[in-house]
Amino acid sequence: MGKLEGRVALITGGASGIGAATARVFFKEGAKLLIADILDQKGKRLAEDLGPNAFFLNTDVSKEADIRSAVDKLMEKFGRLDVMFNNAGIPGPYGPIEEIPVEGFDEVMAVHLRGCFLGCVMRRQL
Repeated sequence: MGKLEGRVALITGGASGIGAATARVFFKEGAKLLIADILDQKGKRLAEDLGPNAFFLNTDVSKEADIRSAVDKLMEKFGRLDVMFNNAGIPGPYGPIEEIPVEGFDEVMAVHLRGCFLGCVMRRQL
């Protein structure tokens, strides 16, 4: 019996990198998963590799409706949410601050801060 047997997790940014590695570990430990990401091919492939207790949903964490939809679909499929891993992130622009476009800054803040905030709010509302 794994450490997460019977638990249900939603992993944002779950299609690649740390999120995908976490999804594999959680699954190996017995968790059921929703892999939420904007990387459709990678997310679908990972969910298929993991099997019927994992599924993928295209989710832009900076959009409240996407996070709400992800939580709703997870609840429909598994009936509960035990772990909300707010992992999604993007590299964003880099360089001297005077050269960073405001739009690039806003995009990073929307994913890193707003996305994490929305995940916490949706989890708390259950």
